[in-house]
Amino acid sequence: MVERRIELDRRYRRKKKMQKIKQKLETATGEQREKLLYKMRRLSPFWTEPTKK
Repeated sequence: MVERRIELDRRYRRKKKMQKIKQKLETATGEQREKLLYKMRRLSPFWTEPTKK
């Protein structure tokens, strides 16, 4: 059960980080935007930026 709890905690932390980064990404431009995209790809390699409507 310990391993399961550790994995769940990791998953929850990752989700919180992704939410924070996504919020910052909405207003970021230039070099700051590239840094945020790099961080997101490190956390979730298969994530792709949604297209704007």
